[in-house]
Amino acid sequence: MAHKAGFVNIVGSPNVGKSTLMNKLMGEKMSIVTSKAQTTRHRILGMLNEDDYQIVFSDTPGVVNSAYKLHDHMMTYVNTSLQDADVLLFITDIYENEMNHAETLEKISKMKVPVLVLVNKMDLGDQEKVGERLAYWAEKLPNADVFPISALHGFNMEGIIEKLVSLLPESPAYYDKEELSDRPMRFFVSEIIREKIFLHTKKEVPYATQVEVEEYIEEPEITKIRAVIIVERDTQKGIIIGKGGEMLKRIGRESRIEIQKFIDQKVFLDTFVKVDKDWRTSDSKLKKYGY
Repeated sequence: MAHKAGFVNIVGSPNVGKSTLMNKLMGEKMSIVTSKAQTTRHRILGMLNEDDYQIVFSDTPGVVNSAYKLHDHMMTYVNTSLQDADVLLFITDIYENEMNHAETLEKISKMKVPVLVLVNKMDLGDQEKVGERLAYWAEKLPNADVFPISALHGFNMEGIIEKLVSLLPESPAYYDKEELSDRPMRFFVSEIIREKIFLHTKKEVPYATQVEVEEYIEEPEITKIRAVIIVERDTQKGIIIGKGGEMLKRIGRESRIEIQKFIDQKVFLDTFVKVDKDWRTSDSKLKKYGY
């Protein structure tokens, strides 16, 4: 049988389950997941490899109306993913009555490549609610195939993979089949730390935070990591550090445990916090931080 390969890009509104879907399809935690919207900021590729195919999944930030230059950069990832997809996975959920970004939905409706609409979180609704959402999206995007799924519980995942493989073009693999992602280890370490900040801080603090890995030293028995948590205000720095340093210790401890599992080696993690005022509104600073 001829080998198939292609780019399957995942788009949708914030908090509908894009990263959970990516992780479930990959069988690995490639993208961080929290209950807060706009957790994902970058475009993250994950390669699902079998003997006769390679699916290059692309997780993207949630589609947002811009409030910061950071949002503009995040939307660049989304728009690029609409242009280079071989298959588009548009994910919504049973609670989303209408996509919050009409321009993006219009682009999706005019795409020439196959589009699958995945209505997520079906386990949280009754049959009537799920059926109503399926019918709505079938009418809204008549050229798309619509599937009910639960990304968290893996319902209908096997059917999605089979459908995607059938839609992929014949092609050799785009990436080495031993690779899982195009991102370096430093990126995943910074994302793990940022996930813990999202989980344990509130209001604007997690959104004003960026994590940079300054040192990543692999030794035979231990990996030594030095990471800086960047915030916009002194008050945010105080919240991240916490009373007596307890919040920073908690973030560091939970991050270290997960990083150890991720790289399968003992980790020494040193974290500290610094202020870089208004980094989200500066093009030069966003470029420095990889956006």
